[in-house]
Amino acid sequence: MKDSYQTIATPGTGEFRDRGSKFIAYAFPAETEEEALAHLEKVKSEHFKARHHCYAYRLGLEGHLFRANDDGEPSSTAGRPVLGQIDRLKLTNVMVIVVRYFGGIKLGTSGLIQAYKTSAAAALENTRIVKRIVESRYSIRFEYSRMGDVMSAIERCGVTMIDQHFEEKAEVLISLRKGEAEQRLTELKAHMDGVSREEAENLKEMKDIRIDLLED
Repeated sequence: MKDSYQTIATPGTGEFRDRGSKFIAYAFPAETEEEALAHLEKVKSEHFKARHHCYAYRLGLEGHLFRANDDGEPSSTAGRPVLGQIDRLKLTNVMVIVVRYFGGIKLGTSGLIQAYKTSAAAALENTRIVKRIVESRYSIRFEYSRMGDVMSAIERCGVTMIDQHFEEKAEVLISLRKGEAEQRLTELKAHMDGVSREEAENLKEMKDIRIDLLED
């Protein structure tokens, strides 16, 4: 199960000039199409006099959601080269926009491809690339009489506790790496009930303790 990906943690900008044309590139972290397009609208409002606002994005854990837009440039001379720079670094959840101010001299197909590629690469070089881990959150609800068992198990297993509530029943929220969640839950159950891992794997219910997966 894939539970990690590379993305950018900070925005970045880059610039390239060729025969009077000026290319300004912007790279942004973005997790949804709405967020990516909001960045586009902001850049357009800041560069409303520019002739072209070309862009590309790749989104999602697997990177299956993507788009490349030439915004009036010859087909595949702008959006595709920009997307190629995102893919070269194996990134996802990234939006890159390149603004072009036309300088009066046509650059030709190869010149445009090089300009958009170079400016996009420069923007990405000025970001901070990070590896993100996908985690799942779980709720552990329990009677106060089991608090010692629960807290001890969380500590012994090195599990991250992200919140806790103490009302009629006690509840703690934990975070587990998605690809390791099943194994870590088995370890927790074994420690909570004082049984072996093999017994914990077949343990459907625990006395006065309930573990539920929260929505990702």
